[in-house]
Amino acid sequence: MSNLHANHLPPLWSWQELSAGLTGRRVAGPDVYRVTIDSRQAQPGDLFLALPGDPGNRFNPSHRSTVDGHDFVEAAAKKGAVGALVHKKVDTTNSKMALLKVKDTYDGLWTLGRMARSRLDGQIVAITGSNGKTTAKQFLTAALDAYAPPGSFNNHIGVPLALANAPENSTTGVFEVGTNHPGEIEPLAKMIKPDVAMVLNVHQAHIENFTSRSELKEEKISIFNSLKCKDNSISEDNLGLEFGATFGETRQANARVKALEGDCVYLSLYGRMLTACVPGGGIHRAKTVAATVLACHILDRDLTPACQLSNDLIPAGRGNIRRVNQVTVIDDSYNANPQSMRAGLSSLLTAPANVRVAVIGEMLELGSQGDQAHLELAPLLESVDHVICVGAGTHGLAKHLEQPWFPKASEDLTSYLIDLCKDETTVFIKGSNRIFWANQFVDTFLSTLDSMSSK
Repeated sequence: MSNLHANHLPPLWSWQELSAGLTGRRVAGPDVYRVTIDSRQAQPGDLFLALPGDPGNRFNPSHRSTVDGHDFVEAAAKKGAVGALVHKKVDTTNSKMALLKVKDTYDGLWTLGRMARSRLDGQIVAITGSNGKTTAKQFLTAALDAYAPPGSFNNHIGVPLALANAPENSTTGVFEVGTNHPGEIEPLAKMIKPDVAMVLNVHQAHIENFTSRSELKEEKISIFNSLKCKDNSISEDNLGLEFGATFGETRQANARVKALEGDCVYLSLYGRMLTACVPGGGIHRAKTVAATVLACHILDRDLTPACQLSNDLIPAGRGNIRRVNQVTVIDDSYNANPQSMRAGLSSLLTAPANVRVAVIGEMLELGSQGDQAHLELAPLLESVDHVICVGAGTHGLAKHLEQPWFPKASEDLTSYLIDLCKDETTVFIKGSNRIFWANQFVDTFLSTLDSMSSK
């Protein structure tokens, strides 16, 4: 959307609202149509938030930098931003951009998130889990016809920014909450104030900063402290919680997966038999469908949309099927942990193919468990025709399997992989975000494969 005004959308915020809530002084100024933190992506009508790249000790970003949003206020103005939230003096001589001055722009962002939540009257769902959050968000957004932010807006910046961009008239909203350190989920969940909260699973993802899986579990279920009614909590049955509703495969699950046939799942919802589509297939997604149906039931919504989800709901890099000529790529490159890796490999092993290739990227943030977690993939990988390991943490696995190893996703890896791709080859690519996704490896590989095929 290049020009929000041209599409006749109503303003998201008035300057009077923003100034009163953020500075305590109501003043006149431009209407705001969107809130952004990236000057490169600024659009006409935006409010640009000037955030430092290092938020200090109060937050635990995956990366700290010396980049400061205050240095890009004018750049945002050139893209059409009408105002900026700042805590330093900035030069706006050339743009005459309207400014909101606060003591700290991170505090201002969180205040804006709370302001946004206070004006939402619709039903709100919050999701956490070790993996599958964005897929669940996509499923719920479609099932509930809800507002949801694009991408994975689930941290100390993403959650308040997602709220800040929620239209005031949203009848339903779906938000993700993530963590990589103890104590991060509860404050974000309390900002969201959900009507229903969901814990999809508790696996080894991001466990390096936790003393045990038990501590990680406590962090995940702290999302339920944001609920007015604990009966509106949803969790995977194997977590063994004594409150709320559950989904899974056991007899005790309130939304139980009884059978999975291809992309069709047979569910028992409190004893009521339902048939539902599973976008992308697989038992892990069937469970997510069960959780989606359960949330719709708790919110007293029509279950039909939740049972008729389409395949195009699978977010990019989460197991999407991509084809070039006779080569099929299972693009699961967005992220990885041991459980999601095993689920993805199971999909590869059941996929129709003459030749199966697994490109296994390092699973990061596993701490001292990393080496063993990679080696435990060996039994599944022994059934795959070709295995390629990528990243420092996979070196031991490659050596154990006597398979090739690459230090990173490079041109050499692309060339090696292309040589393996014959007719009816299926390639599975999965690793932590920084291994493949951040480098757009799958797109590069497919583009190269396509260009070579057309010669």
